[in-house]
Amino acid sequence: MKKVKILTFSCPDQSGIQAKVTGLMDKYNAFLTDVQSYSDKDTNRFFSRIVFFIDDIEITTDEFFSEFRSLAIKLSMQWSIDDESKKIKTVIAVSKEGHCLNDLLYRAKYRDMPIEIVGVVSNHEVYREIVEFSGIKFHHLPIEKSSESKKMQENEFKSIVASSGAELVVLARYMQILSDSLANEWSGKCINIHHSFLPSFKGARPYHQAFHKGVKIIGATAHYVTGDLDEGHIIEQDVQRVSHNDSPEDLTRKGNDIESSVLSRAVRWHAEKRVLINGSKTVVFNN
Repeated sequence: MKKVKILTFSCPDQSGIQAKVTGLMDKYNAFLTDVQSYSDKDTNRFFSRIVFFIDDIEITTDEFFSEFRSLAIKLSMQWSIDDESKKIKTVIAVSKEGHCLNDLLYRAKYRDMPIEIVGVVSNHEVYREIVEFSGIKFHHLPIEKSSESKKMQENEFKSIVASSGAELVVLARYMQILSDSLANEWSGKCINIHHSFLPSFKGARPYHQAFHKGVKIIGATAHYVTGDLDEGHIIEQDVQRVSHNDSPEDLTRKGNDIESSVLSRAVRWHAEKRVLINGSKTVVFNN
């Protein structure tokens, strides 16, 4: 029986990398269905994503993996091989705005989003009903004003992620700032979404602020969370033109739609192993 696999890797750039990798795969009669690569001259690193299938016979796969590990060591690779059919266990965090949460719930159930939502965390009760109706565990983690309450809440959040076996955390308009230690612990495994007005319009009601400033373009950014607030590795962005005819409510509605679509693309690409971190940037094999 053949199983479709996804190989992703990066390594210091040199000539012949892809030939060595695909030559080894050819040796074991692997059939390659998608091969993408990128050579970054600034960081001098090579990136690749290869979708392939190989006979799922124990002796064949064991020999292939053993030989591939040896090649990976020689090339100083950072790499992974995953089953294409695998759904990534995911915990979603949300506060009072549910457009991104609702979109991910729908896509995971009806649009083949390759994630398994194993829990939803919120500092409010607003979305308990819709989450539990979807058959997903809802965790209400309220936060008092004290720093000790914030620390305890974050520890509970961390425990829920660990006990659920989640491999990805999605901050779907979760209006709380993660501590540096937790952001660093979840590096490359936690995706956030925000409007693209930052740093211009901070705080509450950003679309109303944008309206009063007369902006002509609104947008959204999805990025990996780091200790630097809203400055993590960017995965996806999008924009839309608006005009003087748009009210603050129009801007909010259009902005929410952009946020939902940008976040869903970022989550899908992460789950499909299309995103590789490249210094302060990302390489995204999305076509």
